[in-house]
Amino acid sequence: MSSEWQSRVVDLLGPAGPAPAPPQGGASTGPAPRKAFPARRNSGYRVWLLLSLPGCRRDPMSAAPLVGYSSSDSEDEAEAGAQGLPGTGCRPRGRSPLPSQRLPVPDSVLHMFAGTDEGPEDDSAKHGGRVRTFPHERGNWATHVYVPYEAGEEFLDLLDEVLPHAQTYVPRLVRMEAFHLSLSQSVVLRHHWILPFVQALKDRVASHQRFCFTANRVKIYTNQEKTRTFVGLEVTSGHAQFLDLVSEVDRVMEEFDLTTFYQDPSFHVSLAWCVGNARLQLEGQCLRELQDMVDQFEDSEMLLRVYAEQVRCKSGNKFFSVPLK
Repeated sequence: MSSEWQSRVVDLLGPAGPAPAPPQGGASTGPAPRKAFPARRNSGYRVWLLLSLPGCRRDPMSAAPLVGYSSSDSEDEAEAGAQGLPGTGCRPRGRSPLPSQRLPVPDSVLHMFAGTDEGPEDDSAKHGGRVRTFPHERGNWATHVYVPYEAGEEFLDLLDEVLPHAQTYVPRLVRMEAFHLSLSQSVVLRHHWILPFVQALKDRVASHQRFCFTANRVKIYTNQEKTRTFVGLEVTSGHAQFLDLVSEVDRVMEEFDLTTFYQDPSFHVSLAWCVGNARLQLEGQCLRELQDMVDQFEDSEMLLRVYAEQVRCKSGNKFFSVPLK
């Protein structure tokens, strides 16, 4: 090493320590001791510096950059790594935990999972302005159990006669989009309860036999809150079979701590409905006239005799059918 480079090393790392005293009793018998740099924490940096001096030999792999850690720094890093292993319950020493930042989920990703864990959008404009009997909450699904009523062409012809006459008393009456006979009140199910609820319903109802019923008595109904009025056809035969089904549905409701059906239910097929309480306008003379129209309709006795072949559960926008035997 040239004297110029040696002086640079001395300037950077400090002068060499004093040479050890020769052993007592005469001159040294071994080779002269090598000059040693004072002990420092940046020993890694000293190695890098010496390798950079002209005339020093380099390993063929020394083209890669060297990271200079002192020996004590390396030990601290290893210890910190051991303390930060999952399940140890410790944090690295001398380091504060970084604040966790959750990036917002893009809307395009959220829309991929629409309808999985929350009920349908509560938009009154989509269901004729009807008022909910309970507020919509995220993850809650309005659920209803019923027997579907498959309307044939002749049934719709009867309705085309009855509804216009009823509208002369209450013009805001509108025809039902689908027809059914309720076996439960509308209840609220959490999303993760839907499948267990449907399975419990199948276990209790599937063993019941199909049956025939007749619904031919015109009757006016309102919901409990008196916010909706219905024109319906009440069941006059098959009432006992409907009670048996309601008994099974009520047991399922009790298992899930939900409201059971009415004590003295009037099973019926709703034909038309309107917002508000219109019972006074529809009962009396209007009701008698509607009943006469039903009785005088051609083949009404056979037309209004129907088979109950399945029980259906509607939860939010999902439908589940349970066939009867």
